[in-house]
Amino acid sequence: MTTFSTMRLCAALALAGWCAQSQAAAPATLPDTLEQRVAACVACHSLKERSDAFFPRIAGKPAGYLYNQLVNFREGRRHYPMMTYMVDHLPDAYLREIAEYFSAQHPPYPPAQAGSGASADAASLARGQALVQQGDPAKKIPACAACHGSALTGVAPAIPGLIGLPSDYINAQFGAWKNKVRRAAAPDCMADIAGKLSEADVAAVSGWLSKQTPDAAARPATSIAMPLPLNCGSVPAQ
Repeated sequence: MTTFSTMRLCAALALAGWCAQSQAAAPATLPDTLEQRVAACVACHSLKERSDAFFPRIAGKPAGYLYNQLVNFREGRRHYPMMTYMVDHLPDAYLREIAEYFSAQHPPYPPAQAGSGASADAASLARGQALVQQGDPAKKIPACAACHGSALTGVAPAIPGLIGLPSDYINAQFGAWKNKVRRAAAPDCMADIAGKLSEADVAAVSGWLSKQTPDAAARPATSIAMPLPLNCGSVPAQ
């Protein structure tokens, strides 16, 4: 073989190897599915649902509630820069798709994570249970169960469940309502309730709720006694 032919063969082999490497390194085409599109959401709201003070469990919550929260972030009624950045350019129809996707997910609940509620004493837990199940008529505070369902798993389409959330997250949300950092469509019933709860009451409620073991088969209720004890702008057809 001549020197020129040898050079051509070497060049061809080198080019073939480069092409093979290029093809191997080319990124795979990702499927254009809603599951792939919400991967950014799952980075924080993992479907394994460890849930903490910052990133709550969203899987299995009523679709209407999740949609309302996405709209609240987009419209500035709730404030968290990362969430606002992710949704401020998305139309209503897309937000509904996202809400319905997560609502249909039902991963197992993780072990209870009481957080700060782990140190609640018996008196505080008893007060928390009373507020959740019976309310406090003297302070015009309705029972949590009157709106969130007797099993506290929420009510479709727009009332969230309360079980499976750590006490630190619940405390943070009551604090946000008290400080008017978190708002909902008027009339904002939760802001009204939060304003009537003392710090000790909030700690009692969050401590008791965080110690409740969720049923793996729990699902939001499909109906609840109407009218609700308070008018809530986020809950339709009251």
